[in-house]
Amino acid sequence: MSSPTSSHAYGIGLIALLVGLSASVVFYTSFYLPESLAKPSVSHAILEPTEEFIIEIVPGAVIEGNENYVPNKAEALLTFTNKVKWVNMDDTAHTVTPDHRYADGYSGDFGSPGVIKPGDSYEFLFTEETVLNYFCQPHPWMKGEITVSKSRF
Repeated sequence: MSSPTSSHAYGIGLIALLVGLSASVVFYTSFYLPESLAKPSVSHAILEPTEEFIIEIVPGAVIEGNENYVPNKAEALLTFTNKVKWVNMDDTAHTVTPDHRYADGYSGDFGSPGVIKPGDSYEFLFTEETVLNYFCQPHPWMKGEITVSKSRF
């Protein structure tokens, strides 16, 4: 009679082992692996640039033909001015919306999450070189461009 009991225990032990291994694989691929691969390694100098680059949405920007994003063709440098902030100085809400979807490898999707109300701002940390055209969704004649490049120093 000892033979059926030991094979029964062996079967239960094997099932417990398979369940444990399966749970480990699910945890590793669902939680640990995506978290460890979520963001690329970026140098400290790029993550903490020496200064913030300000782009103003100027008063009267809502009127077609007026200046809108100033500077309109901005140039930022990685490690120096790659943290860019759009400040709405106008009395109308605006957006910063990319012409084409852009996702920075570290910071994710670019574009203001909804409108930027008067007096509010939107900021984005660029960690890669890029040339990006953007506009205001409610006022599509408002257009800007930002070029992010490596420092020459």
